[in-house]
Amino acid sequence: MPTDVYASRRARVCAALRAAGGGLALLPTAPERPRNADSEHPFRHDSAFFYLTGFAEPGAWLLLDAAGSSLLLCRPKDTEREIWDGYRLGPDTAAATLGIDEALPVALLDEVLPERLANQPAVWFPFGGHDGLAAQVNGWLAAVRSRSRSGIEAPAQQRDLAVVLDEMRLFKDAHEVALMRRAGEIGAAAHVRAMRACRPGLREYELEAELLHEFRRSGASGPAYNSIVAAGRNACILHYQAGSAELGLGGAGDAELEAGELCLIDAGCEYGGYASDITRTFPVNGRYTPAQRTLYELVLTAQEAAISLTRPGARKLDSHWAAIRVLSEGLLELGLLDRNTLGGVDDVVANAAYRRFYMHGTGHWLGLDVHDAGEYSALDEAPVEQADGMGQRVVKKPSRLLQPGMVLTIEPGLYVRPAPDVDERWWHIGIRIEDDALVTPEGCELLSRGAPVRPDDIEALMRK
Repeated sequence: MPTDVYASRRARVCAALRAAGGGLALLPTAPERPRNADSEHPFRHDSAFFYLTGFAEPGAWLLLDAAGSSLLLCRPKDTEREIWDGYRLGPDTAAATLGIDEALPVALLDEVLPERLANQPAVWFPFGGHDGLAAQVNGWLAAVRSRSRSGIEAPAQQRDLAVVLDEMRLFKDAHEVALMRRAGEIGAAAHVRAMRACRPGLREYELEAELLHEFRRSGASGPAYNSIVAAGRNACILHYQAGSAELGLGGAGDAELEAGELCLIDAGCEYGGYASDITRTFPVNGRYTPAQRTLYELVLTAQEAAISLTRPGARKLDSHWAAIRVLSEGLLELGLLDRNTLGGVDDVVANAAYRRFYMHGTGHWLGLDVHDAGEYSALDEAPVEQADGMGQRVVKKPSRLLQPGMVLTIEPGLYVRPAPDVDERWWHIGIRIEDDALVTPEGCELLSRGAPVRPDDIEALMRK
């Protein structure tokens, strides 16, 4: 484990606390979650906790003092439980293994926190995301205040630790970039595997099985989110999930893949804690119909316009509006939007008429979470009047400027449902093309282009 990477991140948090007046930061990992009876969902660590520790066991807390010290509270070694649940690191070896200053058993949490909070100017913890955490903090603060007659002072401020951590996590270091490149490679290989396996008569869940096989055989821990495998008309449902609904599980459904239809797969893996997020749309029988190819090439042109504006100095939303203009012009030219009624491209964009066929954003931050931490608005600019994407004018801060080290998705799409004013040749065509982009000093690096994106290349791959 590269302990220096995590130690450097903890040091940066401590420096931020000092710059803001000091205090003690506390951060729990995620809880274990029951599934049913005596079965639990697979444990997945809290992303921010893992970002600062690299520690993936449940039942752990991290404390950071503005002075620079770190304390981990974790489960003790337990021979009986380890027989059933697996090995534990334990506090006796955790400090040296993780590069943390001190480690104690988590059973001491309620004893340690009031002691460490005494005479601190502030307590920092993430506001939201951890049920009951605020109440726990208030309990510890009450314990500190009960000692006021002894000259002990409780923190006068409660501050949001997520404000510090989210901005740090937005910029990926070399260690993170290497993991995300690998996640992109594995995710792309899984899409290739699904394209090669696809043929009429298969079910959506059979293609999902190909994805999962490639994820695990390549060393990923599994999917980064519930995979979307949408055949035919299901591709027009943005977050289509039909698998094992009776068990409360997401995943692919059982619709049959039919010749002449498209299949949209939105799937990515988690590798080393980091996500890939890739979407490809391909013909079930290996050849696009003329209508499918026309809309596909329109979406691809929109993505290329967005990619060209994913570079340092451009704003996060510049790529979105570039894709919107391409899509709007294409929808007018194809007659899917009526020029006589709606006007030209500027009118369609201003009135958000495109949202009938394209109703989501063109990308989001990517990292430890699929929709990763980080502010989308400029932090140090005044609010201005601008379009909100819903055909309204609002006053808010501008979209933030892109900088090297940010990672985001670029994912335009079109979704055409049956309607009296829509030619039947377009019905049930749902297309999304999504890639993962690392902002570099020169522009951006696409981490997921191991999966073909041009229609001729997809058809050639499927013919093999």
